[in-house]
Amino acid sequence: MSPSFVLDVAVTTLALSLIIAVRYLIVAAATHALLWRGEGRGRPLNHTPFVPARVRREIVASLISSPIYALPAAMVVELWKRGGTAVYADVTQHPLWWLPASFVIYLLAHDAFYYWLHRAMHHPRLFAWTHAEHHRSRDPSPFASFAFDPAEAAATAWFLPALALVVPIHWGVALALLTLMSLSAVLNHAGREVWPERWLARAPLKWLITATHHDGHHKRFNGNYGLYFRFWDQLAGTEFVERPARPGRSTRGRPESAGSA
Repeated sequence: MSPSFVLDVAVTTLALSLIIAVRYLIVAAATHALLWRGEGRGRPLNHTPFVPARVRREIVASLISSPIYALPAAMVVELWKRGGTAVYADVTQHPLWWLPASFVIYLLAHDAFYYWLHRAMHHPRLFAWTHAEHHRSRDPSPFASFAFDPAEAAATAWFLPALALVVPIHWGVALALLTLMSLSAVLNHAGREVWPERWLARAPLKWLITATHHDGHHKRFNGNYGLYFRFWDQLAGTEFVERPARPGRSTRGRPESAGSA
């Protein structure tokens, strides 16, 4: 690597760190305000009220994660400028059908990678130093969506940038993918389910990770490892279904068969 490349990566990393951190703060704060202000919106999932000290720790952990995620992204940006990636800007460079196809391929690949990595991080020998910080939020807030141990951030940050080196993707599709990733992460940690209860058992939501599904993972730790889709949990037998919250009752559910949805 040339000194100019290293310098460009360092400058771009700083810029992306700021962008990632500010985007996180804006999206998480807006989601928190929309869902929790007044009587709130959606179905509450949390057992206890937010603890300010815990929310502050979520924010600090997220800000620490920002430059870790920024570094591999910055490397891809600088390699792209030099023609060294599979990212393209001209929509005619590949068939138009490749735009939605690449979006789906990236989504499925990211989901598979995350499921198995996430499950591995729950191994007793790895959990304390890779994933414990995230699980200190048993009743998460939207600010928990990005609150990772540095080791977890480093393990997850490289996958999509590495994929962009070999699998063609339009920069607009990449931006849409990152937007979906951010929104789903915030909503799934919001402590409230925005979708009506009756919709959760119907397509397409019965195939997707929702706040109800992921909140169960934060409460019980031992299942519901998916990122976007439920089928890896179902195929591997690690899914459990949370019972909907009722007035005066806990939101904690009981295990059911992996195939039930």
